[in-house]
Amino acid sequence: MTIIDVHAHYGWDYVFDEDFTLEEQLAKHADFGVGATILQPASCHDLERVIAQHDAIAEAARLFPGKFYGMANPNPHLRDDIYEAELRRCVEELGFIGVKLHTFAHAVHPGGRDGTKVFKLARELGIPVMVHTGAGIPFANPSNLIEVADRFPEVPIVMAHCGMMIMAGETILALRRCENLHADITWTAGFQIKHWADEVGADRFMFGTDHADNTGTELAKIRTCGLSAEQQEQILHGTAERIYGIKL
Repeated sequence: MTIIDVHAHYGWDYVFDEDFTLEEQLAKHADFGVGATILQPASCHDLERVIAQHDAIAEAARLFPGKFYGMANPNPHLRDDIYEAELRRCVEELGFIGVKLHTFAHAVHPGGRDGTKVFKLARELGIPVMVHTGAGIPFANPSNLIEVADRFPEVPIVMAHCGMMIMAGETILALRRCENLHADITWTAGFQIKHWADEVGADRFMFGTDHADNTGTELAKIRTCGLSAEQQEQILHGTAERIYGIKL
């Protein structure tokens, strides 16, 4: 079965002290049959470092066409013109297919001033926005995205981690309320994925790993929590193909 990983990192994370390598990503593809991965930078606060990570992601996509795609993640607290220039460079020059808003790592409320500019630019550029939810409350509360989704109905919004366990209850409330909200299932319990897919549709959910060595665990959840074959196909690749325009 085709597998698209919509949530993976590449580079050194200056917030969480993690080193995400391309070798780990390639091994993940080989060991678990992952067909494509959307790579995003690890957490960077300054412009110089995030540019370097964006460029490294673009190089990985060039070296392995169809295997890797880029998702930008500049700090939304960068000066407006600087943030916009880098996001436009990623999309218009490097071919990136999405942008991340990391509520926790960058301490940004998605509905606040600097959070809002991410969605405005995403609307102009025609790309989805992935938003970290879960750890990092109150900025990372999934319910914060209800108002944002209403203000930007044209923008597909992906709730990373489904609020994790701590805020999972808000995830289904937001999904019921806003049709342009979706979620990736990293760090989400299998029973929740099953219940939510049955209620709002598996086409609202996407497979992700966050960490390459988490791939087997995330796949096992999808394959053992009671989802039908059709639901598994939606989560493992169908939703990502529709939202991000990836065709394997």
